[in-house]
Amino acid sequence: MIGSGPRGGTGMNVVSSRVKRALGLKARRSSQPTTVRSSMNSSSAPGSPGRMRSSDARLRKTLTRTLVGQVGKKADTIILPLELLRQLKLADSGEHHQWHRRQLKLLEAGLIHHPSLPLDRLNTPVLRFREIAQAADARAIDTGKASDMDTGHAVLALAWRSAPGTGPPGEACHWVDGYPLNVILYVSLLQAIFDLKEETAVLDEVDELLELMRRTWTTLGIDKMVHNVCFAWVLFQQYVATGQIEPDLAGAALTVVSDVAADARQEDRDPVYARVLSSVLGAIHDWSEKRLLDYHEWYGKGMAATSAGAMVSALSLAFSTSKIIAESVPGMSIALAESEHEGDGIGSFAGNRVDHYVRCSMRNVFTKTLENELGQGNSMIIQRDDDPSEIVARLAQDTEQLAQFELDNFSPVLKRWHPFPGAAAVATLHSCYGVVLKQYVAKATCLTNDLVHVLHAAGRLEKALVPMMVEDVADSDDVGRSLVREVVPYDVESLVARFLRTWIEERLRIARECLLRAKDTESWIPKSKGEPYARSAVELMKLAKATVDEFFGIPVSARDDMVQNVADGLGAIFQEYITFLASCGTKQSYIPSLPPLTRCNQDSKIIRLWKRAATPCRDPGTSPRGRVHHSQSASLSGGNNPRQSTSRGTQRLYIRLNTLHYLLSHIQALDKSLSFFSHGGSTSPPAANRHLAPSSSHFDRARAAVQSAIVHVAEVAAYRLIFLDSHHSFYGGLYVGGVADARIRPALRALKQNLSLLVSILVDRAQPVAVREVMKASFQGFLIVLLAGGSERSFTMEDHAMIEEDFRSLKRAFCTRGEGLVSEDVVEAEARAAEGVVALMAQTAEQLVEEFGIAAYECTEAVSERQRLPMPPTTRRWSRSDPNTILRVVCHRDDEVANHFLKRTFQLPKRR
Repeated sequence: MIGSGPRGGTGMNVVSSRVKRALGLKARRSSQPTTVRSSMNSSSAPGSPGRMRSSDARLRKTLTRTLVGQVGKKADTIILPLELLRQLKLADSGEHHQWHRRQLKLLEAGLIHHPSLPLDRLNTPVLRFREIAQAADARAIDTGKASDMDTGHAVLALAWRSAPGTGPPGEACHWVDGYPLNVILYVSLLQAIFDLKEETAVLDEVDELLELMRRTWTTLGIDKMVHNVCFAWVLFQQYVATGQIEPDLAGAALTVVSDVAADARQEDRDPVYARVLSSVLGAIHDWSEKRLLDYHEWYGKGMAATSAGAMVSALSLAFSTSKIIAESVPGMSIALAESEHEGDGIGSFAGNRVDHYVRCSMRNVFTKTLENELGQGNSMIIQRDDDPSEIVARLAQDTEQLAQFELDNFSPVLKRWHPFPGAAAVATLHSCYGVVLKQYVAKATCLTNDLVHVLHAAGRLEKALVPMMVEDVADSDDVGRSLVREVVPYDVESLVARFLRTWIEERLRIARECLLRAKDTESWIPKSKGEPYARSAVELMKLAKATVDEFFGIPVSARDDMVQNVADGLGAIFQEYITFLASCGTKQSYIPSLPPLTRCNQDSKIIRLWKRAATPCRDPGTSPRGRVHHSQSASLSGGNNPRQSTSRGTQRLYIRLNTLHYLLSHIQALDKSLSFFSHGGSTSPPAANRHLAPSSSHFDRARAAVQSAIVHVAEVAAYRLIFLDSHHSFYGGLYVGGVADARIRPALRALKQNLSLLVSILVDRAQPVAVREVMKASFQGFLIVLLAGGSERSFTMEDHAMIEEDFRSLKRAFCTRGEGLVSEDVVEAEARAAEGVVALMAQTAEQLVEEFGIAAYECTEAVSERQRLPMPPTTRRWSRSDPNTILRVVCHRDDEVANHFLKRTFQLPKRR
């Protein structure tokens, strides 16, 4: 199990224990030998020593009786808590109750909560044992023989069961060998090897103790491999618990970890072992990583020999556990470097990890130094109101001292695994101070004496750090030189350009914060009728204009590449804000789903005569089939002055349209400003160059995005207005129950009111495209009423004249009420498809069937005359030549010929 030799003596007694010699542990100081029994007696908790000795005596007597009574049986078949429950009865009833509950809890943990074999938690022994445990929690225990027998039967049935498919029960006893209970108990046993008076010392009787513990392996389901993992954990845990003052404990843990590494390479590993291995190694690895990632905090106090030794122990533990995890524990993301030799430089796993530790620790200690200078934690320089120049200057001196302390104390220790730890630390400090310097420069609004003072301090720091790095990597290979090249100079000489670039980034950050704030808070409610735009757009454009004005107000010559940086940054923010403006859904979400195709019901002649006679007596708000239509009653109740039905959501879409036009005009103004100032401001270029100057635009993408968003938002607003806001008067009411009783006039009155509201809300530039999209949506809605109106709409050839008249009225609404916003040519062009569909309704059913056949054969070349016509696909591109459009006209035709054709050709069902 343990094969490493003993460590050198230090004047201690001769080590007589084989285990201690193998682990490299020293003998304890000369004193009275402390046996296990005396150690246990000396650790009695506050209370009566005599009472504890009496309890121990009763327990030993009970165990003796149990072993005598179990002659011929193996010790691992004895269920210890059950035997104690049977044999031991305490005089104090309250104490006996608590003791009894503890034994039941232990049995419940081993048999039910953490069984080693699969367990059906609904079988009879499990349910009976749970009843016994619950009864023990609720009231005093029944100590009768019947109660003990009942408990024993349930426990034995659970302990002596076998896994499904492995044979009859009774071949093995499993009562405390399930994970993690067995490991927890075994770790508790292993902790007995330490002296309770001198916690860093291992008892000289450790050999006998481990041999005794070995006898519990069968009962606990422990093998040698699991023992090694647990033993390593106990040694490591004791090393940590005693304050890491005894390096021999860490060395012993590392020795056992080497045995664990050999065990972990075996292929036929038990699943429980894999879980124990990953848990223990993960905990040791995480503990080591936590300290090494901030080793200045954990090992930098005084940097005594003990701290250096503790750091070396932590490094060794981290590397050993990492290697085992990477090679033998799947699922934990640790990758070893492809290097044949461990610890031969940055290319190795150990070298890479040390490099990572150095950089993380230096960043942490630098951050703490900065916080101490600031006088408060978690405070950034740019958030402080006072002048930070002195703080940044002193920080340069502190940084130089940190670098020197690292080179004097930690670098000699870390050189064992990393060839240039000092250079890596100095490079990290140089980078950290560079970040602070950039933050300081970002706060500055102009070049001042304080700024110059800080820059001089930064220059002195850089002159001190660079020689430290060069000295550490002297006579090195390319790896060392790459560390030197990693350092980015502060470049004080190019202050103005760097300052200007940082200023641009800061202004863009403020603009982006405005954008993010708009995404969280914008409600699309204008500030006033005079400014019908989103408030966030006004704020964003004010920031953009101020940025451009201040940029050219800085007393340096603007460079073309920096002008483009400003334009690119603002353009990206504009495009993101435009995308936010256009994120209002799609028109498809408002278009109603198409109902399934059916054929109209054909009533008998008697029923049709009766309906015709009953028509004068019918309520105007009902259909010929007696159904009430709320859309018509609602429109009638409005009288001749219906109210507009535009919802608040649609009105907010109008505000988005206004905002997009507002953005477009201001983006064009900003573009002119950038072009004007970047070409020399008011100074006119020479006449020879005037014709050569290209008329480039800085915001082409943003302008294109605005134009696209305007069309999209107008389209969504139009479809929402027609299909959602005007649903009752248009799609929900038009021609429902019959054309004559549900004409388009109420819908037109509501449409005109909605158009009036649209014109009153939208700015002049936004009105034409908005009205045009409303017109398109209205025509589309009219077609859906005719072609996908549902079971309550049917048409006859006689309805054509009324439908044609209604559509002409709908067109006139946009020619007249649109107040010239949409030209008649545009209206006629958009209405052609709908007029073609309306013209189909003037044809007889026979003509429609014939046209459908011609269109279907033209669209489907593979169909011969003898084959049945296929169902044409629905494309939603309604036109007179589309077979699906013609078929829908036939489906809505209340005609015997149409009914017969649909039934014979497509077996369409009747309407319900």
